[in-house]
Amino acid sequence: MSTKAVAIARDDEGWRAYDLDPTQLEDLDALTDVMRDLGDGLVVAFVEEDDEYLAIIRIDEDSTDPRVFLSDRRALATSDLAEALLADALPVPSPRRDEDDEEEAVSPNAQPIGDVDLLDDLGTPAEVLISLIAEEGMLPADVVAAVSERAGAGEILDEVRG
Repeated sequence: MSTKAVAIARDDEGWRAYDLDPTQLEDLDALTDVMRDLGDGLVVAFVEEDDEYLAIIRIDEDSTDPRVFLSDRRALATSDLAEALLADALPVPSPRRDEDDEEEAVSPNAQPIGDVDLLDDLGTPAEVLISLIAEEGMLPADVVAAVSERAGAGEILDEVRG
């Protein structure tokens, strides 16, 4: 299993990027605590697992609760990490059933859930975020690179992800 987590934090001097250890993230509160340790202002964390989904978590200095986006709601039911980190912030989906034969209906398309506007002020409006997620061949790492670039943190993120 390949799990990656990285955060970008903005302060008066600009953006800084940090590698996070996903094995140390027990739940959303633990992740939020780690994020708050990175800076007093805006912090955005990206969590990706096996190129299957991308979770984006944002905290601001003036908010108490994190804003959360998940590229595919199915990850809440299929990934222990996604469930542990995001179940408190997003509703866990119940399996959809096909009316004809009671087998789970599988949609080939990602089903985003959460706050699609969380990067709006950072240059990635909701419709752009959704189109990046839906773009054929676009991996979670590609989406992270694109939204970080739009926010002005692409170069610093590249140094950490190296």
